[in-house]
Amino acid sequence: MHYLETGQYTYLAGEINALYHEAAVKAGISDSVQNILYVLCEKDGKCLQSEISKLTGISRQTINSAIRKLEKDGIVYLQQGKGRNTILCLTEKGKKFSLEKIKPLHEIENKIWNDWTKEEQQQYIVLTKKYRDGLKKYMEDIL
Repeated sequence: MHYLETGQYTYLAGEINALYHEAAVKAGISDSVQNILYVLCEKDGKCLQSEISKLTGISRQTINSAIRKLEKDGIVYLQQGKGRNTILCLTEKGKKFSLEKIKPLHEIENKIWNDWTKEEQQQYIVLTKKYRDGLKKYMEDIL
């Protein structure tokens, strides 16, 4: 891949991240809080705390910090799961907040996805996985 092409990808990825950041700022929350609430919305308001790191790529330390803030604000609560598992749950206030601030992101993404043909959807998934797998492979050499 030539520099111009990788530069375009990097630029586009940065622009997309900036749009999500702008949505978080408008909602009055941090990017990590937005990501946590996003996962909780996808999981019908409940998710294993350990899963959040896997699904968002956010460090456990950042997640724990964000959860403490969300608990303090009455948005989430922790529930004991099986063994050492802890379940993160939306409160009623959290459900209302997520409906107003996070659900519109889902709707936008679904609108974009549904505007694509089935072939475009499949191509996007295949190429994104291929990029992720390549990134993992080549990152092993430098990390």
